[in-house]
Amino acid sequence: MLASNRTSYQPTTFILLGIPGLQAAHMWISIPFCLVYLVALMGNVALLLIVKSDPKLHEPMYFFLCMLSTADLMLTSSTLPKILSLFWFNDREIYFEACLTQMYFIHSLSTMESGFILTMAFDRYVAICQPLRHSTVLTPTVIVNLGLAIVFRGAILLSPHPFLLRWLSYCKTNTIAHTYCEFMALIKLVCDQTKIRRAYSLMVAFLTGGLDFILIICSYVLILFTVFHLPSKAARLKTLSTCVSHVWVILVFYTPAFFSFLTHRFGHHIAPHIHIFIANIYLLIPPMMNPIIYGIKTKRIRDGFLKILTIRGA
Repeated sequence: MLASNRTSYQPTTFILLGIPGLQAAHMWISIPFCLVYLVALMGNVALLLIVKSDPKLHEPMYFFLCMLSTADLMLTSSTLPKILSLFWFNDREIYFEACLTQMYFIHSLSTMESGFILTMAFDRYVAICQPLRHSTVLTPTVIVNLGLAIVFRGAILLSPHPFLLRWLSYCKTNTIAHTYCEFMALIKLVCDQTKIRRAYSLMVAFLTGGLDFILIICSYVLILFTVFHLPSKAARLKTLSTCVSHVWVILVFYTPAFFSFLTHRFGHHIAPHIHIFIANIYLLIPPMMNPIIYGIKTKRIRDGFLKILTIRGA
């Protein structure tokens, strides 16, 4: 299925290499990948069940957290089974249409995750800066509309991505030096001019994740301004403690996301296996850590996790 650099063709399948230079260690690498995937699945499903079953958790913050957990479950399930199949059975082949579909889900769901983290920041802003209006601003209708807006934004803005690559000619190879299908990894294989497509991808990235991050920073600047005007140190610490879990979620999500984004476009001297490790961490770690973070910091969620474990252990 390999083609020369001068031959233009339309591949029917792509070959995923996995982690270049570390193919011999794929079986060992699969062990932490599988464990993290299982923890992410169990943690997010348990979180959804806990919030659903506990009326005291029927608050905007936890509704947005459930939306984030749902996106996490869909994101990991659209990538990890194929990655584990590659590691365990050397199942490297993926159909062209399946590759484009996986790419769409990865980027659209990541965009939705960023949006849900932004809505959680908005909830913290209203709760701290305008506490008397919290229940009137974040009504059930507003929560649903915000969630739908985030979903439609990710679905619509990222929908051109598969079509931007579908009808192009590929001339270098059909081998993708990655563990999954990703826009920048695919576009590097294209013969045709890709400046407009790359520019669109960059614009969408800024209008979604980049803009979300800027708005999150702005919300926390306003939150800190309000907190530092509180009369007592105890009140300041108590108010800030309500934001700790969300701040950790922000760091866990955006740190590998920005690193992966920047290395794809500008990190030409970074070893490929390092970049691919970071790209996989971006898919694996946030879905695993989000339930753990809120489980540690929120007593009612922690008690719910312990209750589930007790029932299973009985």
